[in-house]
Amino acid sequence: MATHARTGGITGRLRYLLTLSRPRFWLYLAGPVAVGATFGAETTADLFAPVTLVLFAYFLLPANVFLYGVNDVFDADVDADNPKKTEREARWRGDPSIAVLIAASAVLGVAVFGVAPLVAWPYLVGFFFLGLQYSAPPLRFKTTPVLDSVSNGLYILPGAAAYAAVAGAHPPLAALAGAWLWTMGMHTFSAIPDIEPDTEVGIRTTATFLGERRTLAYCLGCWLAAAVTFALVDVRIGLLLVAYPALVFVIYRSNVDVERAYWWYPIVNTAVGTVLTLGGLWRLVYA
Repeated sequence: MATHARTGGITGRLRYLLTLSRPRFWLYLAGPVAVGATFGAETTADLFAPVTLVLFAYFLLPANVFLYGVNDVFDADVDADNPKKTEREARWRGDPSIAVLIAASAVLGVAVFGVAPLVAWPYLVGFFFLGLQYSAPPLRFKTTPVLDSVSNGLYILPGAAAYAAVAGAHPPLAALAGAWLWTMGMHTFSAIPDIEPDTEVGIRTTATFLGERRTLAYCLGCWLAAAVTFALVDVRIGLLLVAYPALVFVIYRSNVDVERAYWWYPIVNTAVGTVLTLGGLWRLVYA
């Protein structure tokens, strides 16, 4: 753990905590909640049910503090020389008060179990288990090639929980599989900019194992498989997901720096999630 350093009083600590939670990526957890609730709903009133609002609120901020806070605590040594932590993210400072807030964000998740029906619990348990063990010992999935990719299915579990909570039933298996494949591609693509710093400190990931070009091929395969699997649920969703392998192909052929392209994806993901949500709302209003 990095040496403790003050973050400039309450305001400084809150600003640091906000940076640590990766605001650019907040919708990676809250977005699936919106999509899952929209497709699980039978009426527009379901979208504003207490359980829907609690899930969205928790996965918008506290869950991000938990997920990325745990990551930064256990990656403090690894991130010491990672330029991404200086330019766009927060490097762990070892502040005990921030550690308490990270722990509190996890404890706050208990309230989510309190309002969610039992059918949603397996997805919530899966999120907290994978969210912790992705970065923390003893499993620390992020340091094992392939497992680091597979374990990032945790990002779609909030959406599955929202669908189950609203619909009172489990989401379609093909939708879960397609979404899981999508997260595998997204995670592994995001690991490409870290190949050099991870290699220097001896961290083994799918990206360091495959190298940049083969990792791009791996992401292409994951996203193609996701599009095909989603097409089993709805052909229109499958066609929408083709945007991801198409973009990888463009990046590969145009020699765009992947580290630069990586920061496009919050916009791409938000746009795709918005289209999915609007499609679900159309079904509610006009079907």
